[in-house]
Amino acid sequence: MLQASPMYAYIPAKDIARARRFYEDQLGLRPREETNGGVVYEFGGGTAAFLYPTPNAGTSQASQAFWSVQDVDAQMQWLKSRGVRFETYDDMPGERSPQGAITAGGAKAAWFKDPEGNIMALIQALPTS
Repeated sequence: MLQASPMYAYIPAKDIARARRFYEDQLGLRPREETNGGVVYEFGGGTAAFLYPTPNAGTSQASQAFWSVQDVDAQMQWLKSRGVRFETYDDMPGERSPQGAITAGGAKAAWFKDPEGNIMALIQALPTS
């Protein structure tokens, strides 16, 4: 039953104003609505994320969410031009692209942190042979 239902991401923030500047000014997101002290951002395919206030932001050492993109390297280049710094995981296996994305396991991926310490990812599914 859950498989047929939309799933949404929660993005924790200690400082909503700071987080909004990052998501809106650097990533170029437009808020759909403000609610319960936070903000909802809408994405492709009817998906969305809720940026919400909590003192627990940035405590996860794993990715909070990812964007499924057509071209990770192009997205990285655009985001870098807006001041986004990507994480480098030297112990991660795979081939590294000129922009720094890692290709392994049928996907190309890159990670960055928001100012709250949350790890976000860009993932590009690669064609299977």
